[in-house]
Parts: sequence; structure tokens; C-alpha cells
Amino acid sequence: MPLSYIKAFHVIAIIAWMAGLLYLPRLFVYHAASAKGSEQSETFKVMERRLLRLITTPAMIASWILGLTLALSGLIDWSADGWFHAKLALVLLLSAFHGMLAKWTKDFALDRNTHDARFYRMVNEVPTLLMIGIVILVVVRPF
Repeated sequence: MPLSYIKAFHVIAIIAWMAGLLYLPRLFVYHAASAKGSEQSETFKVMERRLLRLITTPAMIASWILGLTLALSGLIDWSADGWFHAKLALVLLLSAFHGMLAKWTKDFALDRNTHDARFYRMVNEVPTLLMIGIVILVVVRPF
């Protein structure tokens, strides 16, 4: 029974993490188009900081803790479940992307953004592609 709760909270944490990873670059699209120092820019800074610190980062930490708990619970055969190794690699890439979002949030906060709105529109697709790969690996378990 407790394992079912761990799985449920793991999925909830992932949903919250993905929401942040998808929304933060969208905020960057609009922020990049606003004038530095404007009221709009300052509002985006607050929104970005709160989204990252209050939702996205705690959700990532919970996803990792709950996911590793599941992985160490005996559900995974570490020597035979190749799909899990591939999934773990994609989750590491997703975590690195999270780190880039944190860096860009700081850049915006300091008015040091060097990317345009088009860049952030393209970047916004990265978490979706990684999520598709992760879900297919978990559900289909192709190897």
C-alpha cells in the first residue's frame, strides 16, 4: 500500500515539475519582449522567481526523491531494465534543462538576458520532447 502512495505522489510531483518547465520559458518569451526596467519586466521577474522557487524546484526535488525511492524499492532490475537507464539519462537532461532555466531566471532578474523571444519559443519545446521519451520508456519499456 505505501508504494502506491509513493507512485501517486511521484506522478503528482512530475506533473508540477513539468508545468513549471513548460510555463517558465513561455514567461521568458514575453519577458524578452518587454523593456528592461519597465513595470511589465519587473512583474515578470517576480512571476519567474516565484514559479521557479515555490513550484518548479520543490517539484523537481520531490520527483527525484520519490523516483529514487521507487527505483531502490526493488521494482527495478538494475542489471536487466535498460529502459530505466535510458529514462534516467533523459531525467538527468531534464534536470540540466531545469538548471538552465534557473540561470536564465537569474539573468532576467539582473537585466542580463541575451536571448530573444524566438530563442525561448524554441527552448520551450525541449521539456516536451524529453517528457515524450520518458513516458514512452516507462509505459512501453522497449528494452
